[in-house]
Amino acid sequence: MALSLLSPIHSSASLSSFTLSSFPAPKNASFLSPLCSLYHHPQKGTLGSSRTATSLFRGSANLRRIVSMAEEKMRQLVSRNGGLDDMDEGQIERIGGQDDEDDDEEEEEEGHEHSPSSSSSSSSPERWDVLGLGQAMVDFSGVVDDGFLNKLGLEKGTRKLINHEERGKVLQAMDGCSYKAAAGGSLSNTLVALARLGCRSITDRPLNVAMAGSIAGDPLGSFYRTKLRRANVNFLSAPIMDGTTGTVIVLTTPDAQRTMLAYQGTSSVVNYDSCLASLISKTNVFVVEGYLFELPDTIRTITKACEEAHRNGALVAVTASDVSCIERHYDDFWDIVGNYADIIFANSDEARAFCHFSAEESPISATRYLSHFVPFVSVTDGINGSYIGVKGEAIYIPPSPCMPVDTCGAGDAYASGILYGILRGVTDLKGMGDLAATIAATVVGQQGTRLRVQDAVRLARSHEFLLKSSGVRTDVGS
Repeated sequence: MALSLLSPIHSSASLSSFTLSSFPAPKNASFLSPLCSLYHHPQKGTLGSSRTATSLFRGSANLRRIVSMAEEKMRQLVSRNGGLDDMDEGQIERIGGQDDEDDDEEEEEEGHEHSPSSSSSSSSPERWDVLGLGQAMVDFSGVVDDGFLNKLGLEKGTRKLINHEERGKVLQAMDGCSYKAAAGGSLSNTLVALARLGCRSITDRPLNVAMAGSIAGDPLGSFYRTKLRRANVNFLSAPIMDGTTGTVIVLTTPDAQRTMLAYQGTSSVVNYDSCLASLISKTNVFVVEGYLFELPDTIRTITKACEEAHRNGALVAVTASDVSCIERHYDDFWDIVGNYADIIFANSDEARAFCHFSAEESPISATRYLSHFVPFVSVTDGINGSYIGVKGEAIYIPPSPCMPVDTCGAGDAYASGILYGILRGVTDLKGMGDLAATIAATVVGQQGTRLRVQDAVRLARSHEFLLKSSGVRTDVGS
């Protein structure tokens, strides 16, 4: 029986049983993937072009949890000569570890076990459901006032690259502030949420989720790898022994604006090698983080990685990441999006930037435009909802009601819902979007960017019920 988006993708399954004979826009139309069932199924033939996209398918990390003793220990460590270079993994772990440890306890209370692949990065599955390539950086998140920013000459709400010396000065200035350490990044937020959603399903098989990138062989790098592993995400790239792991200092003011200071360290170099090629060759969905386009010469790595993904039948997903990033590297983005992307994740501003649309243009117009070039387009529009675009059509997804607490990470969470739906065999695009919107609303309604374990279990169970009630079929045309 041929696989399709109406049946779950198994980790050992090849994606070669699909063809894409009727979708003319993407230049990569020759590769085989489950998204092809959106347009053509080998048993049913081409779907009628007069049908709309909808009718194709019937239709915490919580700051309050950080104890004062841990905060005091961190202040003592980072106030000493810049701090981070003197810390070992255990010291970093005592500062940033409690949030995930609490989640682990909650997961055990729910009676769920971790993925077998999470216990050791050396015990790899036959295939990875998702492999993400992105920047690996440890976040140091602190709460400050406007006077703190003014004292350091920082413009509120901006993102700035800093050097090693500047990082030490900022951390020293943060002595007395409340802050925490975490394995950060937009892509890691998505992958952690996906792994937690996929710990159990109607298939009783956990999703195998991994990440590749650059970390150093230092305590911060070990901390990053360990934190992801605890969240069922395997960080598979070997450490750079003579480097320094990148960090992002996130300064949040009482008006909820974030000022980010990034020390890139080893994260500024992401090379394509035989190890990465081997990982991609046994991956179902390969996700490229848009921030990588900012790094020198990384476009070569991204291009080779996407070529390898398509040679081996994997889907390629690209996250837009940031409007300014798109504007600065517009041609590079379109080289990848136009030639390799099967899925694109963007917010409304990023989607307009891709299309060279003005701010007056509606998100639905941008979604429709992009869907002529990319088979599956996901565009979020904040409190206004979101859109899924397929073949020039756009499906509106209303926002899921919530009481907003922290909007940071909403788009990352939404992307995890879309990927989860694809991997679990959902073909009702409206239902998939509703699930993604609910996941995003759950994260918006809490402090922190990570989907909590108990929420992931609840949402996955709800999704399982929807699948069972509607019936999981294996044929698009029936």
